[in-house]
Amino acid sequence: MKEKSLQETIDKTAAVKAEIATFIVGQDEVIDQVLWTIVAGGHALLEGLPGLGKTMLVRTISDVMDLKFSRIQFTPDLMPSDITGTMMIEPSEDGKQSFVFHEGPIFANIVLADEINRATPKTQSSLLEAMGERTVTVMGDTKHLQQPFFVLATQNPIDLEGTYPLPEAQMDRFLVKINIDYPSRDELKQIAVSTTGTLSQNISKIIDAKGLIEIQQLALELLVSEEILDYAVNLIMATHPGNESSPESVKKFVRYGSGPRGLQSLIKIAKARALMNGRYHVSKGDIKHAARPVLRHRLFLNFEGEATGITSEEIINEIIAAIGSGMS
Repeated sequence: MKEKSLQETIDKTAAVKAEIATFIVGQDEVIDQVLWTIVAGGHALLEGLPGLGKTMLVRTISDVMDLKFSRIQFTPDLMPSDITGTMMIEPSEDGKQSFVFHEGPIFANIVLADEINRATPKTQSSLLEAMGERTVTVMGDTKHLQQPFFVLATQNPIDLEGTYPLPEAQMDRFLVKINIDYPSRDELKQIAVSTTGTLSQNISKIIDAKGLIEIQQLALELLVSEEILDYAVNLIMATHPGNESSPESVKKFVRYGSGPRGLQSLIKIAKARALMNGRYHVSKGDIKHAARPVLRHRLFLNFEGEATGITSEEIINEIIAAIGSGMS
């Protein structure tokens, strides 16, 4: 990797983050994690109560990166064809009729799946092929999605009325799950000032699809030492209740932990973080910072864990403490 390419990437990603921050008040950690996911070429699930700016964040990111954006509002009556598109009979100039495919909103660079857990499982599953294979199959015809392609989905906590918990298979397709918390007192004041007045700002386009693909390629080239890889593997193994080195909370409260896709996600996010911080190699600190968003939706609690009220976040903290201490 060339020094010039690395410095250009650092400058570009810093400019992207700064531009997003002019429209999104606070949420620095959330912005970081979404950018890591995009640089890693994966999908993100953003969870938070209504009105915390999830939709605005995704739209702002698509504008700053000059990417084709589409928004799907998930509702209980949404059908799979409303997402993927459908074949329709249309007359040709010579009077004959034929099937013509009309693309659905999935054919974009950034797809905002808004309130994804308000749709039925059948409709939720229509995203699986697109998220995993970057293709859409309609009536036996497979179509490739344009690159780069990301699904940034938002959901409300599953205990709210009218929601359908995402199935485990689809949860695992998301590279990360990002929790969005309430803004602080000062941030609330700033939000009120910036959104209820007459002043408006124009978003500057910092990067385009081609430039983003180049950054993603650079991230793949980062080095992961044998020591760091072993550390990441140990962390994933510690999520399994049957593993001897797992902390007591995992053995007691976890039904099953993360699989190989969790390890892949951990390495990808760690590489993206290292690149954005200007390093050629992945550190333990990158792995530790990546662990929470990568693993919080990959730990499934047993009945005792659910009854106790322990969170996956608490268990992940214990796992990190069990296999090493300190953050860098």
